[in-house]
Order: sequence, then structure tokens, then C-alpha cells
Amino acid sequence: MKLYFNPMSLYSMKVLIAFQEKQVDVEHSIVNLMDEEERSAFREIYPIGKVPLLMIDDYMIPESTIIIEYLEGHYPKQGTTLIPDGVDASRKVRFLDRINDLYLINQVGSLFFASLKPEAEQNQAELDKTKHTLGILLGKMNKELADREWLAGDNFTMADCSAIPALALATKVYPFAEQYPEVAAYLERAMQRPSVKSVVENAKATMAKVFAK
Repeated sequence: MKLYFNPMSLYSMKVLIAFQEKQVDVEHSIVNLMDEEERSAFREIYPIGKVPLLMIDDYMIPESTIIIEYLEGHYPKQGTTLIPDGVDASRKVRFLDRINDLYLINQVGSLFFASLKPEAEQNQAELDKTKHTLGILLGKMNKELADREWLAGDNFTMADCSAIPALALATKVYPFAEQYPEVAAYLERAMQRPSVKSVVENAKATMAKVFAK
């Protein structure tokens, strides 16, 4: 297996955490999507050009959630169970994962890329809308985390894989600890997991190098 990814991509981080939690070895291939030559070369492999992408021989598995579905389906007894058994339990995890993708990862990513632009070039109306959506989600998350350790309950799941990278980045572009203390405590717990710590710290180190140039 070969995983094409970028360490700064929130969706890539989601999958990297999952691989470590499942204790599944995979060959890494970093794709620098900001480099035109590398981007073009990657499009020869996957025309849509998005990471992460898992290749198993000539079999292509794109999209972060589908990659994790593959891992759980093929390595159900190995490492952490990221998608639990049972119709209702698995649906809950998949629902939370979907919500995180649409309303957490995408919103935080938008704020991050906006922060790279001069203030005069930022669309304030769009930023306000993004922050409003993010606030609704974090408020809901803060309430639910008051009586549970992880997003779906007592166990770490795919829902946590999707939430944590975005929350780690949000501390820089949308500080939330004071307003949403349960979410902040949740992120602190997550950072104690070896999988999360290594992936997040690697992303921060890569980001520091890229933006120092």
C-alpha cells in the first residue's frame, strides 16, 4: 500500500492518525500541491489531484473517509476500532465524521487560507459566515463533550480522526478555548495519544518550514 498525502492537509492528517491507530504499515509519498511540477505529476496518477489517496497495487482508494472505511473493513481486529459494529453505533460515527468534514475541516481550512491574504483582500462577509457556522458546530460539540470522553462516546473513533486536526489548526485561526472549554479539554486529551501527537507535530513542523521561506 502507498499513501499519497500532504502533512499539512487536514484530510491527510485524518488518515495518518487512522493508520497509526490501526497499526497498519503503509508506504508514504508526500505530494507538494503548491509545486506545479509535483501537482502535475500527481494528476497523472489521480486526475482529480486531491490528497489523500491510497493505492493498493493498481487499485485506487481516494477520499479520507473511504480510506478509513477500507482500513476498518480489512483490519477489523487490529489496533483501534475506528468504526464500531452495530447499525446505530456505526451510523453515529459516520454522521459525526460527515459533519466534521463539511462544517469543521472545511470551515477551519477556509479561515486558514484567508489568514494568508492581506486584510484588504479578505472577504469579510464570507469570513463572518464561516465563523458563524463554525461557532454553531463548536457549541454543539462543547455541549456533547460535557459527558463523554470522545465524540461518539467512550471510545476513540473515525469521528475523532476527522475532528482533531481541524481543532488543532483552529487554535491558531479561531481561538476557542475560553468560549468552548469542553472542546479545548477534548483536544488536550487527544494530544496525549501518540498517533495524534506525532501527526499534529509533524504538520506544525512542516508548516513552519513552508511559511518561513
